[in-house]
Amino acid sequence: MAQINYVSVNDPQAIFEGEGWDAVVVVATDVSTLGIDEITLLAGHGANIDHRVGRSATMLLAPGLAGGRLIISPVLNSGDDYADVRVYSDAARAGINLAKQAGAKKPLLLVASNSEQQYQHAMQVAALAVGQESWVALERREASGDVSDFEAIGLLASDDQCQALNAIEAGRILARDLCGTEPERMSAPAFAQYCLDAYQDSDLKVSVVEDRDVLERDYPLLSAVGRSSFAVARHQPRVVKVEYCPEGEINATYLFAGKGVVYDTGGADIKIAGGMAGMSRDKGGAAAVAGLMKTLSILKPKGVRVVAELGLVRNSIGSEAFVTDEIITSHAGVSVRIGNTDAEGRLVLADLLSHLRAKAQTAVAPQMFSVATLTGHVVRAYGGYTALVENSVARQQGVADKMQSIGESWGEPAEVSRLRKEDFSKIVDPSDAADCISSNNGPSSATARGHQYPAAFLLKASGLDQHALHSAQPIAYTHIDIAGSATEGDPLYGKPTAAPLVGLFNYIL
Repeated sequence: MAQINYVSVNDPQAIFEGEGWDAVVVVATDVSTLGIDEITLLAGHGANIDHRVGRSATMLLAPGLAGGRLIISPVLNSGDDYADVRVYSDAARAGINLAKQAGAKKPLLLVASNSEQQYQHAMQVAALAVGQESWVALERREASGDVSDFEAIGLLASDDQCQALNAIEAGRILARDLCGTEPERMSAPAFAQYCLDAYQDSDLKVSVVEDRDVLERDYPLLSAVGRSSFAVARHQPRVVKVEYCPEGEINATYLFAGKGVVYDTGGADIKIAGGMAGMSRDKGGAAAVAGLMKTLSILKPKGVRVVAELGLVRNSIGSEAFVTDEIITSHAGVSVRIGNTDAEGRLVLADLLSHLRAKAQTAVAPQMFSVATLTGHVVRAYGGYTALVENSVARQQGVADKMQSIGESWGEPAEVSRLRKEDFSKIVDPSDAADCISSNNGPSSATARGHQYPAAFLLKASGLDQHALHSAQPIAYTHIDIAGSATEGDPLYGKPTAAPLVGLFNYIL
């Protein structure tokens, strides 16, 4: 993988020529708050002759400083009532992009953060924004050998902070590679193998389920989605199981189901009018969870056990394709009428969650999650934001509120959506032939509560509804819909973000 390298710099003298860096990039609301006279004076002189200084990212000729380059990238509107820490991301990306255009290979990033609580992680958020800006797509790396624009990024930060950033970025690179790569290069078997390669020499416990008989027995809904893909060896489904369990006492257990639909044609309910474009990105949930496990394997936090199952499947068209109206019994023993074959992600997740539910029943302080690019409705409702939909147990524990607060402070904001009784009404099979129906037959974006009611289906089909607030064994569960946040810019081919990896990692910690 193309690993960006954050390097701890403990000496402010590193800004000068001869210290190994070739540009100084300042991200600040006011450069004077850095307390470095040379930079303050140069910025002041620059502003006298170029009114862009302090208003947009600008490079100044700086003899004596690293590489002779001083880039001032102002943090704008940080005092606005609705601003958040992403104003530092914006400034860092603008500054580092200018450094790249200028030819810098080892820039030193200086971040002067605002003292307000909402900006407490501004330095780390700015540094991670540089990683996001610098990522090179896997196809490009493999075709040309290009790895990264930069040899290293210097930070006035501690060794521990840089170690954490490098581990997070390693996970995010894995997640971006898995999510953003085209469907033949990152088919279900290739996705599984890429994970195995990424986890080599780690302490993670990893296994891959690939035998068709086992898949059809243990993951019947997932196998229905992949039924038409079994005929093509390179398209056959996989389930990747990953577990992180450190030595010593375990205080909490986190269990993740990741949706990895490597390509979604819509199946028999085929996507039309160009609707298939970008559907190789329908694996962003599994990708983010895979990246999270990579980060955990590097930093090895104590006291937490993390278990993940990644459902990797191609929703293909063909004579073997599953169809609307079929009734299929889930791993949890719940009969499901298929309402729309293009609502396949929830079928994949239901079986994964059923397996994780069994593990949660014997786990210490379990919390369960599903992560998925699940619905167009969440994009219509929240644009580029992640949605958190929790069951009654998680709501009582304040899981989504905590996740939202932590995500906000780390530049991965999310919206909390409330699960309502009407959502359960939507999954009732009118014929009473099945225990529930997977979806209606219209697009989620045109369906009222189109991103909330799938969580009701997931609870029912996975058996998690038997672990509600007043049951004998309550289990907290939160569904995370990242359909709007998994990529940035162009919704079809924009750069993958690896969301919500950063927020989830810090939530676990």
